[in-house]
Amino acid sequence: MDNRSEIKEFLASRRARISPRQAGLPAYGGNRRVPGLRREEVAVLAGVSVDYYVRLERGNLAGASESVLDSLARALELDDAEREHLHDLARAANATHRQRRRPARPQTQVPPAVQRILDAMTDAPAFIRNSRLDFLAANRLGYALYAPLFAEGRRPPVNFARFTFLDPRGRAFFGHDRERSVNSTVALLRTEAGRNPHDKGLTDLIGELVTRSGEFRAAWAEHNVRLHHTGAKRVRHPVVGDVTLAFEAMHLPAHPSLVVTAMSAEPGSRDEDALKLLASWAADSGQAGLAHVLDPTPPAPENADQAG
Repeated sequence: MDNRSEIKEFLASRRARISPRQAGLPAYGGNRRVPGLRREEVAVLAGVSVDYYVRLERGNLAGASESVLDSLARALELDDAEREHLHDLARAANATHRQRRRPARPQTQVPPAVQRILDAMTDAPAFIRNSRLDFLAANRLGYALYAPLFAEGRRPPVNFARFTFLDPRGRAFFGHDRERSVNSTVALLRTEAGRNPHDKGLTDLIGELVTRSGEFRAAWAEHNVRLHHTGAKRVRHPVVGDVTLAFEAMHLPAHPSLVVTAMSAEPGSRDEDALKLLASWAADSGQAGLAHVLDPTPPAPENADQAG
């Protein structure tokens, strides 16, 4: 990915969303040619010269200090995810040629001890993904919840983004929560692209989605990023119908590219009833349907490029 273009488009998009009034600046004249702040206004708010800010927005973050980046984040009213993304872009701009040739590669296999921990969680759906949004493993209830990902005999790893944008089952699965799922998926990929811009598997995935999905292409152009630690997942399961589950996502310190997501239903709610029905289905008729996923045989990747 072109780091300079990423920086330019990210800063310009954040600047465009803030009005002078929102930033506490006087708005002189009614004929402004830009939808948000002017470059010189951002420079004033960040406490840097106009020429220096123009250089930054042209994509040159190399050499920018932590204090300058923090001032810029305050001026553009960046949230935590956006602030982190700005620092990631700066780190990529400052990376040496040797560092660029040795990008971190996300894991595609789950350690046996981690799988055993998942399997011990019998009453809550739980799964593990990597930073490319490859669904790598789950417990029995997690596989049952995400059964549509494994239609037609697919085995882990199966990519969430491909499922969301390129599989008709993905559109049905996310139901009324489709827009939020789309925005979340794209924002997570954008965040990872800033963190690890030289991961060829990631850039190939993004290129594929940009080429094949107009929906992804439009959302990608927004340059939104996010942290995805807690919230609610709403899905339309083909067996139990609409279900809303609270989730917590946790990085594994010993395996930085892996994220464990565990879900739960509100006690006494219809969602808890749906989860119990799902557990019954997984233990009964769902067992046969998920046999190819639960089989301990080494999995074949969804696409050949995911193996790297």
